[in-house]
Amino acid sequence: MSVSRWWWLAVLGLGVAGCRTTGAVAGPDSATPPVTQEIQFDAVTVTADLELDKLNDEELFAEGTSAFAANDFKQAARYFGRLADFHPNSQHRRQALYNAGLAHQRLKEWEEAWHRFSELADAAKGQGDALDAAFRVAETQYHLERYDEAISLLTTLAERQDLPLNRRIEARVQQGICELEAGRPDASEATLRKAISAYESLTDKDEVDDYFPAQAHFFVGELYRMHYENVQLDPAKGADKLAEDLNYKAELLLSAQGHYLRSIRVGNGYWATAAGSQIGALYEDLYARMVNSPAPAELNAEEAVVYRQELRKKIRVLLTKSINIYERTLETAERIGSQSTFVDRTRESLAKVKALLLADAEGEPVPAPPATEDDPHS
Repeated sequence: MSVSRWWWLAVLGLGVAGCRTTGAVAGPDSATPPVTQEIQFDAVTVTADLELDKLNDEELFAEGTSAFAANDFKQAARYFGRLADFHPNSQHRRQALYNAGLAHQRLKEWEEAWHRFSELADAAKGQGDALDAAFRVAETQYHLERYDEAISLLTTLAERQDLPLNRRIEARVQQGICELEAGRPDASEATLRKAISAYESLTDKDEVDDYFPAQAHFFVGELYRMHYENVQLDPAKGADKLAEDLNYKAELLLSAQGHYLRSIRVGNGYWATAAGSQIGALYEDLYARMVNSPAPAELNAEEAVVYRQELRKKIRVLLTKSINIYERTLETAERIGSQSTFVDRTRESLAKVKALLLADAEGEPVPAPPATEDDPHS
């Protein structure tokens, strides 16, 4: 719920109880003693949602539960919120607070969700719903771009030795992602590697959920992808510098690929598909940069032809690698029944790269792949 709406509800919720006005009313003769007149009003409370005023806490909880089950999150938030606000002694209040937060979260109403979860959350000592609510608070802070607050809370959770390792790894991975979003790549990598080390140290890896270790590897891959993208290929600097930058860029690509492959090996379907998609996109991106790069200025016409021929061979290798990665990613997604934006993007990219390779094989000019709206490399 927005700050302005809470202010509005606070004003309307003020009780007007026992309001009375008193005043001296003079008689027609100035010598007549003043007549005291008292006007008494019944107590009135303005509730701001009169339709729900007739429902008790049990009825509100039942209606909210029914609405949530029916995916009517707007109504669920309304019923649960009413219970939490107007029935402070109800046995259902804590659950209503949590469920109201969940309903707002499903609606992507992050400020309102934050307000509900915050009342329950206890990052330092909480268990049960207080612990779960603390993780939810961090998630809402992430979406509200309050990264410093989320990092502080998640650090507290990650360092709690009384929590199961699975929850500490979860907190550590989320902390690393928030650090990345806050523009702290070095801190992010250190934090993510701590989570990975904790996972790798386990003898029985089935003790923890594979989602978060796979996510940690994926985001270390993302860090190296960002480093890769920061290296620019500029032929104007000369052939030697271009070759140096190209080799360095290829090393960063392989480093990113290595972490994406580790993410795939963890075995989580969602992150395996996402990682495969990103590997294919890296090769596709390097192809685009190379095919659009002019020959170094110091090469004469004959040398430039040889340069283009060698470049064409490398381009075909990149396209072939990209196709292989995309095909394996789609096979994995189909085998595990994964559906996500990564799967859709992979399918589209595969068709595009196959067309490029076919055009190159037929001796046609190879155009640069067009940037798409959701392409992170554009």
